[in-house]
Amino acid sequence: MAGNTFGQAFRITTAGESHGPGNVVIIDGVPAGIPLTVDDLVVDLNRRRPGQSHITTQRDEADLPEILAGVFEGRTTGTSIAILIRNTDQRSKDYGDIKDVYRPGHADFTFDAKYGFRDYRGGGRSSARETTARVAAGVVAKRLLSDALGARVVGYVHQVGKVEAQVAHPEEVTQQQVEQLADGSPNIIRCPDHAAGAKMIKLIEKVRKEQDSIGGAATIVATGIPAGLGEPVFDKLKADLAKALFSLPAVLGVEYGIGFGCATMRGSAHNDHFVPRREGETSPVSIPAIDGITTNTNRHGGMLGGISSGLPIILKAAVKPTSSLPLEQPTMTSQGKPKTIRTKGRHDPCLLPRFIPMAEAMVAIVLADHWLRWCGQKNWKSSPGER
Repeated sequence: MAGNTFGQAFRITTAGESHGPGNVVIIDGVPAGIPLTVDDLVVDLNRRRPGQSHITTQRDEADLPEILAGVFEGRTTGTSIAILIRNTDQRSKDYGDIKDVYRPGHADFTFDAKYGFRDYRGGGRSSARETTARVAAGVVAKRLLSDALGARVVGYVHQVGKVEAQVAHPEEVTQQQVEQLADGSPNIIRCPDHAAGAKMIKLIEKVRKEQDSIGGAATIVATGIPAGLGEPVFDKLKADLAKALFSLPAVLGVEYGIGFGCATMRGSAHNDHFVPRREGETSPVSIPAIDGITTNTNRHGGMLGGISSGLPIILKAAVKPTSSLPLEQPTMTSQGKPKTIRTKGRHDPCLLPRFIPMAEAMVAIVLADHWLRWCGQKNWKSSPGER
């Protein structure tokens, strides 16, 4: 199957299915000397893993990673890194009754149309189970960005159904706000507006009792990213970020900055005006001539002409409701006969809480890739603007 490799300088190749032995990722392009251990990988894999709360699927996977290559004495060697996450709680029998039935909203029909053959156990390669490998690669990308730039990537749930979080400054949201409530208990919905998050949880509980599911949206913010990353035509930073997020299961829409809000605006209201940087305000730009320049607003979402501007990169992704439902739905068999279906198994009533580490991973992978590509054009020790 083609399409299993992503990136250029920071390049990942994944393999695995939802009900196979496991999922593996090979990462190329990581510089030597970056600290990396299994404990580092476990943090984000635990954020993605099933069974973490009552509002996620109850499939029980430990998601313990094994570093097979590319790390020695706790540091990357500069050679390819291989990471394996084994599947331990597959229940393939849950899918035996529907091996010839097309599940609404799934890739069953399109896999048959493309290959004439498919792994019907939980969706096979199209299952979100394969994102374990991406999340592991994302940890490496985050570490590279942090070590090289002091950059960070933080995602959060900003909408479930019609319940929306009120977040005035997305770039100021911390990982702690996303992961913990004020009393230190787990923030199982991963919404930094904890009052809105409580309403989201009640909505998810309600639709689950009704044997249904609910969609929502996530915000992903990258800060500390310097100006100058990205290419001006086909490899625009915004294009690669959109592709990365659209490659995740269940994503139906991606926008950045003001996004679709631009459709009703005039240019005079949409433009971000260049202004002097305030005293004491940090700048990720190192070109002396423009180091003191910023914009008064960030409707452009940190990217102009497909190239990073040095302001926070702010993206949003719309995520559809889970397609697997215990409710009876009409469908067709692969022989073209009408049939009804009730999907068995263990499924998320809302994908958003577990989607956050997946989205962070893909954004970090793109940013690490473009950072290394820029370094290849210039010099690893340089920062954008140094000539």
